[in-house]
Amino acid sequence: MFSERVKSIDISGIRKMFEGACPNAINLGLGQPDFDTPEHIKKAAIDAINKGFTGYTANLGIPELREALCRKFERDNNFKVASDEVIVTSGASEALHLALQALVDKGDEVLIPDPGFVSYSALAKMAGGKVAGVPLGEELTLAPDAVNERITSRTRVLVINSPSNPTGTVQTKQEIKALAEIAEDNNITIISDEVYEHFIYQGEHVSPAQFTDNVITINAVSKTYAMTGWRIGYAAARKEYIEQMLKVHQYIQACACSIAQKAALAAIEGPQECVTGMRESFRARRDILMDGFASMGIKCVKPQGAFYAFPEVEDEDAAQKLLKSGVIVVPGTAFGEHGKGHIRISYATSEANLKRALGIMETVLT
Repeated sequence: MFSERVKSIDISGIRKMFEGACPNAINLGLGQPDFDTPEHIKKAAIDAINKGFTGYTANLGIPELREALCRKFERDNNFKVASDEVIVTSGASEALHLALQALVDKGDEVLIPDPGFVSYSALAKMAGGKVAGVPLGEELTLAPDAVNERITSRTRVLVINSPSNPTGTVQTKQEIKALAEIAEDNNITIISDEVYEHFIYQGEHVSPAQFTDNVITINAVSKTYAMTGWRIGYAAARKEYIEQMLKVHQYIQACACSIAQKAALAAIEGPQECVTGMRESFRARRDILMDGFASMGIKCVKPQGAFYAFPEVEDEDAAQKLLKSGVIVVPGTAFGEHGKGHIRISYATSEANLKRALGIMETVLT
């Protein structure tokens, strides 16, 4: 009755945790900044509405936004693309879907970090691909040697996510360069998910596209500018990649929201102090969380970026026990086989909430 590709996937393990949560539960499960969208961005959207900019746009996205993104990639990411090598999508989620649909045939292998973001495995399966998880190392990063060992004649795609969801770790420049070289040597396309690039507390953000052109770079305004509900993502790649992604985009979406595109333009081109302020707030929250873990004797690789921590927990039912006690977290197994023995905590919430949650964790987990 239903397609095998849809039956092969499950409801997101992140969303499952919200079912049965009490109304006043402390939400450490959702990866969403708790800040409001900055005023200059909201004003751009209001202006777009008032000017009647409410119809379809070019399938690729409005030219002025794509041109702004070209400047952003050169400025922030150290690589150049033309405006017809950029596509604007309905969030980074759609961009990931387009990339995998364009690249993967039935039986092709997609290498993903394990643990890694829940969408990678599901979207690869929906494209007919076979998922090959690459276990992360002790510091929860993707080791080039581990990737190399898992490449076969059917490997078509390598997914890189730095800073990482769910671990908060950041790959080094040497690691990214090595991964780019491995992909190029084996004719593999890299999908680089860079949505947390501006939230780094240690190290630096490095895009693999500065080392090789067989990369689809995916990003969004969602996290950087507290615009998750605006649903604007984007991808940059060689024109031949974008042309194939555009075919899928035309039939499932036509174009991203016109009003939200104008807002994204204001975000990319406007003042960036709002980003700096959010980053410093997240850094302070991370430190509160790490101090709390240390006082409880809970081991956790210190997050270098994003707004997630991935502490070790011995109790396999830890996430469910915390849920019953009023704290929503996500079990590590939602992110892959090697997430076992961990929980993911989002610290995109207030310091007061974090301190209350830590008090509950101390009671439940220690």
